[in-house]
Amino acid sequence: MPRHEAGRTPARLQGRATWLVSRAYLRSSGLLGAGFETHGGGLRSYHYRLLAALEEWGPASQADLGRKTGIDRSDVTAALTKLESIDLVERSADPAHKRRNIVTITPAGIERLLELDKVIDGIQEEFLAPLTPAQRRQFITLLTRLTDAQP
Repeated sequence: MPRHEAGRTPARLQGRATWLVSRAYLRSSGLLGAGFETHGGGLRSYHYRLLAALEEWGPASQADLGRKTGIDRSDVTAALTKLESIDLVERSADPAHKRRNIVTITPAGIERLLELDKVIDGIQEEFLAPLTPAQRRQFITLLTRLTDAQP
């Protein structure tokens, strides 16, 4: 059986979109993980996603946050507990449904979100560095088309 160099891709995988997207995902995920590890102050990308959703869409129930952000319900609860413990969000009982919590981003949460925006901007720059500005725009347009496609 022939030996292959480490890190090489078998010929039948080269040029396959699904393979390339999975490799790009691994690279972007690694950059995000390292960026949040270094500059996130104990937060992760899902915390950022929740803060961004609350800042953009306003107060929401935990269940709605999970549905709208694509984060599992139990993970939303744990993430919000973390965010609440460091005063980035507040949870309060919904007056209309006592068993439901409404989550609101705090002023400190908005400030932290803006700091994390800078971290994410740096990660985006590093990830897209091999592309020209025109290629970056085209890449984002194409990825958006793929992710918006209905199965």
